[in-house]
Amino acid sequence: MNKQDLKNKLSTLALSMFRKDFFGIYHGSISAKTESSRFIINTKEAIFDALDRTSLIELYFTKDYRWKQASIDAKVHFSIYSQISEAKFICFSMPQFTTAYSLKHTSITPKDYFGYKEIGTIKVVDPKQFEDWYDRADSEIAYYLQTNQTNIMVIRGYGVYAYNRDIHEMAKKLAVLEKSCRLLMLDNSYSNLDTE
Repeated sequence: MNKQDLKNKLSTLALSMFRKDFFGIYHGSISAKTESSRFIINTKEAIFDALDRTSLIELYFTKDYRWKQASIDAKVHFSIYSQISEAKFICFSMPQFTTAYSLKHTSITPKDYFGYKEIGTIKVVDPKQFEDWYDRADSEIAYYLQTNQTNIMVIRGYGVYAYNRDIHEMAKKLAVLEKSCRLLMLDNSYSNLDTE
């Protein structure tokens, strides 16, 4: 797949995820590995409902001037790409129901069929203090994904990191997770009404 096709895929997925409120105006990141030591990622100023060629930048694993234009999450994407060979696409998003559910739970166990079959139980990772999270995130996220042999990580109050060899499978898993968390929260709110 050539770089223009990759950029088009990233742009299409970003628009879809923006419409579903997985990305904010300037919040989130999405990338694709182009070669063994390069990847395309959104810039700092990227607006996810209108990613174009100026909103995406190709970075080399060796840091140069382009890294200053790239998303604040570029270090995390680099760390995942350099340590996990199966990672071809990476996404950081903040889906509202998943993130909200993570605030009060230590794991996510879907009660719906698709969530149960597609994702099973996912542990919610506590980033501890937020003050130094960005200093630790690149090493801790890649380490967690690798040691737990998972391609999705829910971080309490922060969001979700996911990677995959296939961009559509990555998007599907994120969508199923978000729908399952929404159903869990609805189920919980109705259960609270029953007890009142």
